[in-house]
Amino acid sequence: MKKILILGGSGFIGNSLYRELYPYFDTYGTYFNEKKFSKNQNFFYYSLQDDNILPIVKKVKPQLIISCLRGPIIEQLKSHEHIVNYIQNFDCRLMFLSSSNVFDAFEHYPSYEFDKTLSKSPYGRFKIRIENSLLKLPPSKYVIARLPMVFGNNAPRTKEIENLIASKQPLEVFPNTIVNVTSDRKLSQQIHYIINQKLTGIFHLGSSDLITHFDFIKRIISRRKLEGAIFKQIFTSNQMRYLAVLPKENKLPSHLNVSYESILEDLYLL
Repeated sequence: MKKILILGGSGFIGNSLYRELYPYFDTYGTYFNEKKFSKNQNFFYYSLQDDNILPIVKKVKPQLIISCLRGPIIEQLKSHEHIVNYIQNFDCRLMFLSSSNVFDAFEHYPSYEFDKTLSKSPYGRFKIRIENSLLKLPPSKYVIARLPMVFGNNAPRTKEIENLIASKQPLEVFPNTIVNVTSDRKLSQQIHYIINQKLTGIFHLGSSDLITHFDFIKRIISRRKLEGAIFKQIFTSNQMRYLAVLPKENKLPSHLNVSYESILEDLYLL
């Protein structure tokens, strides 16, 4: 059975992936803040700032490492440098969860897998640095999965919306920013397919249709029957701006294509 190590396996996306993959693969994860994972023998404590990731990697000996790490950028860069050096010399590949922010300097159209990356934000530039280190490797050694905004019942973004409304604070929304979206559940299914089919390269894993950020947030609020929302509308430019990643070359089967309406269906109250 294939061994998989999820870095950041206790986080929102990482734990969704763990729950999806655990029944089918020999799956392990790392945790930092969530102490409840200390009782799970498949989880290892890992501090970005204090620990080297290689002892955990060498103990698990995974065939696939999935990076969902969050934390200080400098420490993340060092950690991924160690991982890239490791996979060059061992039977292992890296799936790196990147972001639509690698294209946030482009505003006038959605972005596709092989478009040039360019970012104005520190977060986007950090993701580009790790992507570039992977692109120097043979394609069989990596998967770059670029994600739009990720929602879900327990998503930090969903909880933030609920908390701001409950505390009568304004929600920042972007009426002229066109996005696509995904959910933890849909994303986990897509990544499971990529692993099963041993696919490699660059994938854009978001909804196939687009919507403005403001309209999508309003639909979430309606879907979850939240009342009393106060909106702070932010216009980053005078024109419509795109922050969306769409597939052109590496498309998944039709049953794994998602729409923003199907993402909203994942946001029903439990």
